[in-house]
Amino acid sequence: MKLLTHNMMRSHCKGVVNGFPLKLSSSQVDVKEIEFNPDFINRMLSRLEWPALVQIANQLGVGEGLPEMLPEEQKFEDEDVLKKIHHVLLEVEVVEGELECPETGRKFPISKGIPDMRLNEEE
Repeated sequence: MKLLTHNMMRSHCKGVVNGFPLKLSSSQVDVKEIEFNPDFINRMLSRLEWPALVQIANQLGVGEGLPEMLPEEQKFEDEDVLKKIHHVLLEVEVVEGELECPETGRKFPISKGIPDMRLNEEE
């Protein structure tokens, strides 16, 4: 599961009001090189929950060099910063671990890079 995906996921458990950000614990993280596209990264910035991205990147040990805040125009000109964001969003992948709903504590496994967000009937 890429961190871009994680940044857009919410818990959909019964009774959950916000369900974001999902807590993430990982037992295996891989890095896979992806072609750099600065335009894509800049277009994605307005869709991201930036503080949540920075927090999870730091938790996984890949957040060094990420700005703490987005610029007001939500666009970066510095290619080094864009490459760092690209790395965190698209190249870092959680292969094994689990997500946890911040409101209910319900845990969802991540196996082979795929989060299993299925609920039981009563949920």
